[in-house]
Amino acid sequence: MEPNLQSQIVNPVLRGFNPDPSILRVQDDYYIATSTFQWFPGVQIHHSRDLVHWRLLTRPLERASQLNMIGNPDSGGVWAPCLTYSNGTFYLVFTDVKSHAGAYKDTHNYVVTASDIMGPWSDPVYLNSSGFDPSMFHDDDGKKWIVHMAWDYRKDRDPFNGIYLREYSESEVKLFGPSHLIYKGSKLGLTEGPHIYKKDGYYYLMVAEGGTSYEHAVTVARSRQLTGPYETDPQTPMLTAVHNPDVTLQKAGHASLVHTHSDEWYIVHLCGRPLDTEDRRCNLGRETAIQRCVWSEDGWLRLSGGGSVPLDFVQPPSLPKHKFPKSPDKDDFNDNRLNIHWQSLRQPFAEDWISLAERPGYLRLKGMESPNSRFRHSLIGRRQQSFRCEAETVIEFGLSSFQQMAGMMYYYNSQNYYYLRLSFDESLGANLGVIGNDHGVYQEHTERLVPVAVQKSCYLKMKLNYSELQFYYSVNGTDWLAIGPVLDASKISDEYATHLVDGYFTDWGFTGAFIGLCAHDLSGGRRHADFDYFTYSETEN
Repeated sequence: MEPNLQSQIVNPVLRGFNPDPSILRVQDDYYIATSTFQWFPGVQIHHSRDLVHWRLLTRPLERASQLNMIGNPDSGGVWAPCLTYSNGTFYLVFTDVKSHAGAYKDTHNYVVTASDIMGPWSDPVYLNSSGFDPSMFHDDDGKKWIVHMAWDYRKDRDPFNGIYLREYSESEVKLFGPSHLIYKGSKLGLTEGPHIYKKDGYYYLMVAEGGTSYEHAVTVARSRQLTGPYETDPQTPMLTAVHNPDVTLQKAGHASLVHTHSDEWYIVHLCGRPLDTEDRRCNLGRETAIQRCVWSEDGWLRLSGGGSVPLDFVQPPSLPKHKFPKSPDKDDFNDNRLNIHWQSLRQPFAEDWISLAERPGYLRLKGMESPNSRFRHSLIGRRQQSFRCEAETVIEFGLSSFQQMAGMMYYYNSQNYYYLRLSFDESLGANLGVIGNDHGVYQEHTERLVPVAVQKSCYLKMKLNYSELQFYYSVNGTDWLAIGPVLDASKISDEYATHLVDGYFTDWGFTGAFIGLCAHDLSGGRRHADFDYFTYSETEN
C-alpha cells in the first residue's frame, strides 16, 4: 500500500546540498542550520512549525567581518554549524576551514549571537583551531561548553583524535579552563560532529562516525558526568544505511536531536540519494532527513520503528500542519535585493561586481576572474534540488574579446563544471559554445561554435534528467536548439570531486550541484553582462 503522503514527513525534508543539520526548537518554532562551505552568505537556516513543511528563512553570516572566505579551498569555508538558544539569545557555532587537503587542516572555530533568528548577528568571537565541528552545550547550572573533535596530523596516529570539551566564558568571550578528552569513539571510528544533550540525569553525546560517505553512521554515548567517562550505546550505530545499499536514503549520519512541544523526539540527519552510476554519485549533494525516535526502557535513543535504517516516510509529531507559500519559479530581478535562494562564491554581494540598480529589472554581473578562481569569481548560483529540473535565462553581453565570457553554469567547484558561455572569436565574432573543467582539465564540448548577433538578446537553457545534462539556446525564447552533446551530470558530485593519493585526500567534495549565472573578463576590464530573468522549475523530487 502506498503511504498517505499528506500525513507523513517525506524525506529528505531539505533537498539538495543541505548537510550537517543542527536542529533547534524555540517554543513552537523549529530551525535547522546546515553547512554552506565556500558559498556566501554562510549557514542556511530553515524554519518549520510542524517538522513536515520547511522554508529557507535566513543566512546569518552575511558580512565579510563575520566570514572572509576569499581564497578558501573548494569545500572549505563553513563546516557543521551548531544552532542553540538560551535565555533569549541564539548562538551559532561554526568552523571556517582554510585548508583541508593532505595531512593538515586549518580549522578556525567561532561563535556569533543574536537576539532574533533574523539578526542582526554579531561579529564572530574566536574560539580555537584545534579541530572542527564545534557545538555549544548549555548546562542547567548556566555554564556553557564548547565540544569539538581534534585533528591529529601525525603519521601512524588516528587523525580523529577524539571529542574534547572546554568551558566558554560569555563575559570574557573566550574558552578557559582545562580541555577534557571525553570520548575516543566507537569501533566505527572517524568520530566527529558532536552534540551533547541532557535527559533524566544523563549527559548524552551524539556523534557522527564512519566518514561522510556510504559508511556514515550515528553513535550515541552517555555519562552521569559531563566530563565522562562516556559509555557507548551497546546497539551502536543507532542510525546507518551501510548494510542496506537498496534503501533510498544513503550516507545516513551526522545527526542532532530535538524534543517537540508535543513531547515527541526526532533526529535530523545527513543523507544522500545516489544516481544509478557505478560509484553511486550524488549530484544533489548531501541532504537532510528526519527520523522519529523513542527512548528504550534502559535509556537509549532508538528509531521508533526499530532497527537503524533511515526511512523515506516518517510519522509527524502531533502538531497542527503549517504550510508555507511556494517560492516562484521565475525571478525577474525587479526587487532591490536578490532572491534568498541565490548565493555567491566566497564573497559578499557588492555593487563593484553585481548590481540590480544600474539597469533596473536586470541582474548585472561585472566579469572578473576565471571560472577556476577561488578569489573573485562573478557567479551567483542556486542549488539543484531535484533530479529532473530545468533552468532558463536571457542574456545581453556587448563583448569584443575572447577573454570575455558570460552565461549559464552547471557548477560543482573550481575544478569541475560545465559552462554554456557567450564569448568572442576573431574570425567568427560573437558565439555560443559549451566548455568545462574535468578535474581541473579544460574541456571544449562544442564541435562547432554557434555564431550569434552582438548586442542582441540570447536565450539560454539547461535541462537535467538524473545523470544527463543538455544545454539549449534560442534567439527568440520560443524555438530552442540543443547545443553540445548530452553531458555527464554525475560528475558534478562529491564522489567525482574527491581525490585520494598515497593515503592522503588531495581534494575533497562536500557540497552539491549549483545552477549559476556568471560573467568573466580575463583582461581585467570588468565587462558586464545583463540577465533579464531566471527560471528554475522541477519535474519531481
